[in-house]
Amino acid sequence: MNLWLKILISALLIGGISEISRRNSNIAALLASLPLISILSMIWMYHDSHDAGRIADFSWSVFWYVLPSLVLFIVLPVLLTRWQVPFYGALLIASAATIVVFFIMKAVLGRVGIEI
Repeated sequence: MNLWLKILISALLIGGISEISRRNSNIAALLASLPLISILSMIWMYHDSHDAGRIADFSWSVFWYVLPSLVLFIVLPVLLTRWQVPFYGALLIASAATIVVFFIMKAVLGRVGIEI
């Protein structure tokens, strides 16, 4: 599929969710929580390669990457509301915490034979 079409569809999805959030943050959060980007990525990958094994590997990796990313959604609201950290600082700290947890999880999983 044409790269520009992929970019356009992905951008419209992100922009649409952003616009919906102006009217109803709960619906926007629901849409954002769906694995839409992962699904689109798998569709693009399948269209380009028809390689089910590659898509399965991608899906498995996304699963493991999602787990540490949940840290961001716990740390960010705590920093913003309880500690009154300005948005960009809170986002940076929450992102850094997510990265740290990812590396910890990667090390732990590696010890039990799961490589990501």
